[in-house]
Amino acid sequence: MLKIILVILSSYLIGSIPFSIIITRLFKKIDIRQYGSKNPGATNVFRVVGPVAGIIVLILDIAKGFVVVYFFAKFLGTETVIAHIYAQLLAGVAVILGHVFSIFAKFKGGKGIAVGAGVFLALIPLELMLGVVVFGIILAATRYVSLASLSASIFMCLSLMVEKYLLRQNLPFILILTCFILTLLVFYTHRGNIKRLWNGTEPKINQKVNL
Repeated sequence: MLKIILVILSSYLIGSIPFSIIITRLFKKIDIRQYGSKNPGATNVFRVVGPVAGIIVLILDIAKGFVVVYFFAKFLGTETVIAHIYAQLLAGVAVILGHVFSIFAKFKGGKGIAVGAGVFLALIPLELMLGVVVFGIILAATRYVSLASLSASIFMCLSLMVEKYLLRQNLPFILILTCFILTLLVFYTHRGNIKRLWNGTEPKINQKVNL
């Protein structure tokens, strides 16, 4: 039980590392939370600071999710009271919550897409890659990162349901339930974007923010 608690806390703390804030201060000596959408995420860094900084933040946030799920869960070994998939999901949920509610940023973090991608890259890489394709198609067609993110999240959740209940694949129900809950979290973190999309005021990916 102590190992489980340690993994959850460590995952949360790693998820809480605000790479967007750190990178923008290194590149421009600004606080990303005061510019653009004021969201400390890779998309806002891309718009405000530029593609290089945005890509660095994106990679680091993805790495947080992947490393925690792929390596931390192994730390628990096979002697714990929970199955390996539960250990992975606990670590994954903890790192996403750390990113969204960062203890190092007054519990106001990113929206969870990049770190979530890292989590699912470690858990379900094929479905994640298909989700990335959906993301790319929607982004290319609309130029809205938020809409692409929401679409990819829904697709991944539905794809797991199709695999289990129509294709009869042996997927753990807890994986599907966790994916569904995290999809709801994505809609929660994008609630402002959804309102702007509805009102036609959501900025597109290529809209540069002047400092």
